[in-house]
Amino acid sequence: MKHRTTLLLLVQLFAWFALQAQEIIRVGVIGLDTSHSEAFIRLLNADDPEPQYAGFKVTAAYPYGSKTIESSVKRIPEYTEGAKKNGVKITTSIAELLKTVDCVLLETNDGTLHLEQAVEVIKSGKPLFLDKPVAATLPDAIAIYRFAEERNVPIFSSSALRYSPRNQELRAGKEGKVVGADCYSPCTEEPSHAGFYWYGIHGVETLYTLMGTGCESVSCVSTEGTDVAVGVWKDGRIGTFRGLREGARPYGGTAFCEKKMFPAGGYEGYGKLLETILTFFKTRVSPVDQTETIEIYTFMEAANESKRQGGKPVSMKAIYEKATKEAPIVR
Repeated sequence: MKHRTTLLLLVQLFAWFALQAQEIIRVGVIGLDTSHSEAFIRLLNADDPEPQYAGFKVTAAYPYGSKTIESSVKRIPEYTEGAKKNGVKITTSIAELLKTVDCVLLETNDGTLHLEQAVEVIKSGKPLFLDKPVAATLPDAIAIYRFAEERNVPIFSSSALRYSPRNQELRAGKEGKVVGADCYSPCTEEPSHAGFYWYGIHGVETLYTLMGTGCESVSCVSTEGTDVAVGVWKDGRIGTFRGLREGARPYGGTAFCEKKMFPAGGYEGYGKLLETILTFFKTRVSPVDQTETIEIYTFMEAANESKRQGGKPVSMKAIYEKATKEAPIVR
């Protein structure tokens, strides 16, 4: 019995040393002006993290982040103090942060800063997750992906709504082919971001999670409280996004499948998205092809153009080609 007890203690001791020796993947956060940063730090730096988050830790953060959008700026002091309490070193620049981390969460709420910030990370060669929006304009989004491809650096962007378990089931065909979808989400506006880019991205990402790529034209009607964008896919399917600014403003939608219609998934926290991001950091393979992400932003810009033209249908191809010509050349 004594020998068995000693053996058990040795096994436990060996396991403890193995755990201590486990290499931690160091995560850097850019932008402490959003609740996403706070949530990711809390999940990864917990005293006893969930198994799916083990092996990663946020070790450094650069707070900025927006310097002009009031709703974002006012969060920075609180989230900075919270990060410090969770053992995160606060840096004075992105360059300083990049020296001490293995991968990066670009969380800055202000998409107008994303091109500049993403380029700095991409030049370092470190895997990069870009939180919504990829950028505040389609040309900037195209420039980011083009530069990452040229440098062979993996990047990934997504709304958390894509990873609602129900949306993933519908995308995988659990209920048969999705022949159409109507999706909705809050769609508050921000003058520095065109149309849906600031917040409507959540509902548009849900729409694309269900429908996939292949939209050819978009028309959009708009009032003070609501936008409704209608996309026609090349196979004849129709998908809509309703952006909500008044009344109830939930996340969700309806998927019209081959035999029945089903509710789409809504917001269920950041956990599933974070799991996917960590897998991406390990594999360096984006779970969402860049062509789909770029098409999502093309859809939103086509909706903007349709609104400018009084609701007329706008060609996705024309919008993409125009934005490609306008995309900044990054060196």
